[in-house]
Amino acid sequence: MALSLAIGTMMLLGKWYAYHITNSAAILSDAAESVVHIAAVAFAAFSLWLSMRPADPSHPYGHDRISFFSAGVEGMLIAAAAVYIIYEAIARWMAGLELRNLGTGAVVVAAAALINLGLGLFLVRQGKRHRSLILVANGKHVLTDSWTSLGVIVGVLLVLWTGWLPFDPILAIFVAVNILWSGVRLVRDSIGGLMDESDPEVRRQLIELLDEQTSQRGLLYHELRHRHSGIGAWVDVHLLFPADTTIEIAHREATEIEAAVEGQLPGPVTITTHLEPIERHTEVHREIKNEPDS
Repeated sequence: MALSLAIGTMMLLGKWYAYHITNSAAILSDAAESVVHIAAVAFAAFSLWLSMRPADPSHPYGHDRISFFSAGVEGMLIAAAAVYIIYEAIARWMAGLELRNLGTGAVVVAAAALINLGLGLFLVRQGKRHRSLILVANGKHVLTDSWTSLGVIVGVLLVLWTGWLPFDPILAIFVAVNILWSGVRLVRDSIGGLMDESDPEVRRQLIELLDEQTSQRGLLYHELRHRHSGIGAWVDVHLLFPADTTIEIAHREATEIEAAVEGQLPGPVTITTHLEPIERHTEVHREIKNEPDS
């Protein structure tokens, strides 16, 4: 995150210099997106620090879920930047276009695009490796910045090749729409996380692993639930043992299954198992809860 913030600041300075010497709406859109990026990275860095803090009496489940707030804030900032870019592009088009030094500006933006491409791929890879939504969101934002710069370069080159100035604001608007879509997707991901939306791939992995682990031991399981905490996974499952199984053996086998799950999923995993007898399982629940037989 520190690397992202440092490079983002350098990219911002370079892009604003390119805008200053060209007066290009497309380059302005790229520079405006970088301003948002730095603000988002600063908040994301704080969120990453907070998410790694251990649980405490006020937050017994830890601080992981700040990751979803961070992704949501970053998405909203991206969307706000997109709206600003569209407004500026239309306003400049209507006021009359005056462009200069486009070749130099294109070189500066191209250099920024290449640097951001490498940084974005690195952040996304690290985020997936550590199951950190904050890093993935930041990496996707950096990649969006890189594609934004590529669109800007195309617009500048079209102006240089054809001499038709409206290519500049048109490409700025096109870039803004792409940025807006990226922001909306980040907000969608953050809402899904806050609502404990299930990940189909993780569920498939868990079912496959639990099927294997329980069948080896002659057990059953049900009530499987899981959610992504922001940097790791929380899993709950009920394990059903034969009635003559001792507590010691049941505890050992449950612990072995928990270890297998923790080793299967990337990132920190917290799994809670509830031990139940296979025989009269349903009847016991009904008796205790005073539920009638179906």
